[in-house]
Amino acid sequence: MDLQLGRSYEELELGDKDSVSKTITETDVYLFAGISGDFNPMHVNEEYAKTTSFGSRVAHGPLTQSLSAPLVGMKLPGLGTIAVEFSTRFKAPVFFGDTITVTGEIVEKIQDKKWVRVALTWTNQKDVVVAEGSAVVSPPRKAAR
Repeated sequence: MDLQLGRSYEELELGDKDSVSKTITETDVYLFAGISGDFNPMHVNEEYAKTTSFGSRVAHGPLTQSLSAPLVGMKLPGLGTIAVEFSTRFKAPVFFGDTITVTGEIVEKIQDKKWVRVALTWTNQKDVVVAEGSAVVSPPRKAAR
């Protein structure tokens, strides 16, 4: 595996985009429940979940949000990026078996800190927006290359 640093502040341009996709499985949800300690029955108990407005188990919101980690940490800007801030608004449920694509776009360059703001949109396989938000990240420094 080639571990090349991501793009530096100077190399990034407004409008740069990338995305990652993942199908959310039952295993993902149970592992996330174990890691987070959130065993809310709407995530792990199908009989209970049938009584909710969703009608079936749904993935944890933060599980969906976490798909932005491989986007900013591995692709845009990439390896060496440090997360500073994340903001997410959940708009629709994510069900087991949904394939979620998170797309990021550089929308702001913060000159004094050499940080960038990445607009984030999470969509499912039906092109329904399930979440929107942004991340402020510190790209790898050019001098570290």
